[in-house]
Amino acid sequence: MTPRATYRIQFHAGFTFADAIPLAPYLAKLGISHLYASPIGTARAGSTHGYDVVDPTVINPELGGEDGFRALAAALRAEGLGILLDIVPNHMAVGGSDNRWWLDVLEHGEGSAHARFFDIDWHPGDPDLDGRILAPFLGAAYGEVLTSGDFVLDHEPDSDRFSVLAYDTHRFPIRPEDRQPLADALSVGGIAQLRRQYDGTDPAGAERLHALLERQHYRLASWRTAGDRINWRRFFDITELAGVRVEDKAVFDTVHALPLRLYREGLIDGVRVDHVDGLADPAGYCRTLRAAFDTIDPDRHAVLLVEKILADSERLNPAWRTDGTSGYDFMDHVSALQHDPHGATPLADHWHGISGRPAGFEAEEETARREILARSFAGQRDATVAAFHALLQRDIATRDITKGMIRRALEALLAVFPCYRTYAAFADAPVEDPLFAAALAHAETPPGEGHVLDTLADWITGRIALDDPDRREAVRRFEQLSAPLSAKSVEDTAFYRFGRLLSRNDVGFAPGRFGLSPDAFARAVDTRRADHPHAMLTTATHDHKRGEDVRARLAVLSEIPDRWIAFADRCAAHPATTGIDPADVHMILQTLVGAFPLDATPDWTEFADRVAGWNMKALREAKLRSAWAEPDEAYEAACAALIRGWLVEGEAFRTDLQQFVDSIATTGALNGIVQAVLRSTLPGVPDCYQGTEFWDLSLVDPDNRRPVDYSARLAALNAGEEFEALLPHWRDGRIKQCALATVLNLRRDQPALFADGSFEPVPATGARGDHLFAFIRRLGDVAWLIAVPLRVQDVLAGTDRPSVPDAWWQDTALTLPDATTIPATTLFADQPFALRRL
Repeated sequence: MTPRATYRIQFHAGFTFADAIPLAPYLAKLGISHLYASPIGTARAGSTHGYDVVDPTVINPELGGEDGFRALAAALRAEGLGILLDIVPNHMAVGGSDNRWWLDVLEHGEGSAHARFFDIDWHPGDPDLDGRILAPFLGAAYGEVLTSGDFVLDHEPDSDRFSVLAYDTHRFPIRPEDRQPLADALSVGGIAQLRRQYDGTDPAGAERLHALLERQHYRLASWRTAGDRINWRRFFDITELAGVRVEDKAVFDTVHALPLRLYREGLIDGVRVDHVDGLADPAGYCRTLRAAFDTIDPDRHAVLLVEKILADSERLNPAWRTDGTSGYDFMDHVSALQHDPHGATPLADHWHGISGRPAGFEAEEETARREILARSFAGQRDATVAAFHALLQRDIATRDITKGMIRRALEALLAVFPCYRTYAAFADAPVEDPLFAAALAHAETPPGEGHVLDTLADWITGRIALDDPDRREAVRRFEQLSAPLSAKSVEDTAFYRFGRLLSRNDVGFAPGRFGLSPDAFARAVDTRRADHPHAMLTTATHDHKRGEDVRARLAVLSEIPDRWIAFADRCAAHPATTGIDPADVHMILQTLVGAFPLDATPDWTEFADRVAGWNMKALREAKLRSAWAEPDEAYEAACAALIRGWLVEGEAFRTDLQQFVDSIATTGALNGIVQAVLRSTLPGVPDCYQGTEFWDLSLVDPDNRRPVDYSARLAALNAGEEFEALLPHWRDGRIKQCALATVLNLRRDQPALFADGSFEPVPATGARGDHLFAFIRRLGDVAWLIAVPLRVQDVLAGTDRPSVPDAWWQDTALTLPDATTIPATTLFADQPFALRRL
C-alpha cells in the first residue's frame, strides 16, 4: 500500500512498541496512513536510535521483541494504518562484546563463516596486517594498555572459550589453536592463577600476554591509528560501525531475512534504506531488493525509499526502481524558497568580516574535504591508490605513473567533488556523469600531472576495461571513499564552520544556493514528480541539525539582514564574549534566536543547557577550537558560561534578545505553517517527524530526540478547535497541528488526487506577486487550489498574529488556467494558507 502520509517514531528502551500502541487512533485522526519506524533490529544495549545494529535478524527485545511488534502492527491495522520500516544494510555495530558475527571473525579470522559479511581487506599490503584485522578500539597506545592491567584474560565456561577483555568492555576472542594450553593451565591453577600469569602489570605476564595477542587474527591498537591503518570499511569514520558486504548474495539474504519476512506476513508495507550510498552497488542493491519484494507478491507494490543526499542538479536514477528518497532534497528546496536571495550578500560579507573565514561555502567545503581526507580516511585513500596503481602497472603506457601521482590526482579530485559518489563500478556501460565531469574540470593537479587525472577518469567511468574485476574493485574503493568523505567533510565539518546563516546548513542542503525563486522551486517539484511521484517529503528528521521551525524562523533574517547584523554586532560587543571567537559568538546568537522558546515562562536553565550541549557538539564537529579527538574543555566551558550567563543571569540581555525574537517570531511561525502545508499538498508522500505537529524548536541530536508530550497533542486534536480560534494562542503550537490535520485530512479525503494528480503552478501578479506561491492539484474533474504567502516579514514585523492582513496584498492576484482571476485579498480570510476547490 503506497503511503498517504507517514509519521516517524524513534523507538528505544524509553519508548517501545507498547508505548506507540495508544497513539494509533491519534495518528489516524491526524491524517496519517503509515507509522514510519526507526530500525527495529537488535541494536547495542541502550541505543537511542537503532542504527548500531548487532543482529539484524531479530527484533530488538528492548523495544518489545517480535510479540510487541506484532501487537503494534495489529493496533495500527485496526485504525487503517500500515508500517514503513527503516533498515540498515550498510553497517553493524562492532567492538564491545555483543556482535556474535564480529566476534566469530575475530576468533577465526579469514576462515570464519562470517568473514564475508564484513568489508575487510585481509591482505592490505601491510605485513603486520596480512591475514589480520586492525582492532583500533584501545583508549591509549597498545604498549601502555598492555602494561596497565586493562587487559584481562577471561574464560567463558558455557562455551569453554577464552578471550581478552579490554576495559571490561571490549571482548577479543582467542583463536582455537591457543585454547588448549590455556585450558590446561586453567585446570591446574584455576582462573585467578591463569589471570596472574597473563597480568600485564608484571613484566613476565606482559611478555606472555603480548605473545598470545600477537598470534591472534587481530592486531590491537589505539583508536588513533584507525584513520591511517584500518583495513576494513567503517561507517564514515566511526570505528564502532563496520561496513557490511551486502552486495554478496548470502549476506544480502541474511541481512534482509527479517524485513522480507515481515513484508511477506503483511506486517510492513515497505522500507526506507539507510545510507544507500555507502553500499558497493546502490543501483544493483535497490533492484535486487525490489525483485525480492516482487517475488513475494508481484501484485503488491512494496514501498522502497532510500536515504540519499542529492547534490544540486543531481537526480535519483529511476532505473534503481525505488520510490524516491527519504526527503532531504525537499527539505532543502522548501527552506531555500523561504529565504530571501537578497540577503545572501550582506550576510556573507558580515560573516567574512567577523570570522575571517570564507564568505562562500565552496571554499570552506574544499578546505574541510582536504583536512578530513588526510585525517580520517588516509587508510582508505591509500588502499584506493594501491588498487589503481596495480591497474596502471599492467600497461607499459602507464606504468611510470607512481603512487604519489595517483594520490595527488585523487586528492585534487575529491577536494572538489560536488556529490556523494559516482555509480560506475558495477555499471554495464561507460558512465558519463556531468557531476563527475565538473569535478574533473575544477580539480587542480600539480604541473605536468594532469594526464594522471585523465587516466584515472577513463578507468572510473568505464571507458577502459569496463568488465575487468580489478578495475571494478578499484572504482568500488573510490566510490566507497568519496561518499563518507562527503558526509564527514560537508555535513559534519563545513556546516559547523560556515555561519553566514545557519538555516541553510542542514542535512542534504546546498548552502551555496541561498534562496530559491518560486519558479525554480516549482521546477524542482515538477522534476521530482516526473521521476519519483511518491518520494518522501520531509522537513524534520532524527538527523537534522536544527528543527524545522528553527530554520523557518532563522529564514526571516534573510529578509532583514541589516537589522539582524546590527543586533548581532551589538550582542557581540557584550563584555561576556571576551576570549570567545567572534565566529562562535555569532553562531551561538543565531541558535539562541532560532530556538528561543515560545513558552510564557520558559525554563531558562534548561534552555541554556540545551544550547550549551549543541554548542559543544558544534565546536567538536567544526574541529577548529575543539574536537572529539582532543576536546578543549576549557574553551567549551567558556562558551557554555557565556550562554548560561546570557540566559540565566543576564536579564537585560535576555530581555533584549526576547524583543528581537518577538519581532520575527510571528513570521517564523507563519513560515512553519507554510512549510507544513507545502509538505502535505505537493506531489510526494509527506512525513511528520515525531512531535513536530507542534512547534519544532529542537537542535541537533540528541536534542531532537527528546521525549514527546503526546498527551498535549492528543488533547489538542480531540478538542477540534478551528484554526481562527487558535490564532490568538499560536505560541502553544496547536495552530500548527490544526493546519497539518486540515491538509492531511483533505489528502485522506482525496487520496487519488494527491497521489496521482497533476501539479500546475499558478502565476501571481501585482505588487506582492513575489510573495505568493500557488499551484493546482488536478485529477479528472477534481481540482484544488493551494496558495501560501512567502517572505512576509515586512508586514508581520512586531505583530502577534501569524496571518497576513488582506490590505497588504494590494492588487496581487492569481490567474488560473481558464483565465479566471482570484485576488489575493480573498485567499487568506480565515487562515494564512488557501485550500480552495475549483
